[in-house]
Amino acid sequence: MAPVIIFLRAMIGLFGVALSLAVRAETFVLTSTDYAEGDTLRESQLYYGLGCNGENLSPQLVWSGAPAGTRSFAVVMEDVDAPAAIDAWHWVVFNIPAEVTELPAGSGDPKAGLVPEAIQSRSSLGDPGYAGACPPKGQGAHRYQIRVYALKVEQLALDDEIPAAAVAAEIEVNKLAEAQLEVKFGR
Repeated sequence: MAPVIIFLRAMIGLFGVALSLAVRAETFVLTSTDYAEGDTLRESQLYYGLGCNGENLSPQLVWSGAPAGTRSFAVVMEDVDAPAAIDAWHWVVFNIPAEVTELPAGSGDPKAGLVPEAIQSRSSLGDPGYAGACPPKGQGAHRYQIRVYALKVEQLALDDEIPAAAVAAEIEVNKLAEAQLEVKFGR
């Protein structure tokens, strides 16, 4: 009897390891050739204006491992250390088709020809597209969370005039999964 129990326990253990590996293989991940987790933003990704002299160039992003049932994607960049009274949306893109899994560097420029179905909402600075980091002087490094969302809908019924916070709320309602890359910058 003991050899049978040992065999069954071994089989259950192997099954658990196989299941764990399968789950890890399907992890939703966001990466960039421009940055690793925790890196400091370079001048190219900073805002041009408000005392900052950046190039306002959105970073390259690529994601993988989206869950089954994903019908579209959305990308946001938010300054999570901005004062509470300040809207801190630096980039909100939605209606990215499910077959698209990468945004090249610079695609946050509305004139750059981003995927035709995708919509870039207005940033907190008022213009559609990417608005680079430019935190107030003397506040230390702010954390900028870049998140990609796998959505259960093909399109959000919104346009580029909808405030970024309202788009983010719709994204939350329709998300299947999210992946994040956090970078920082202070001046």
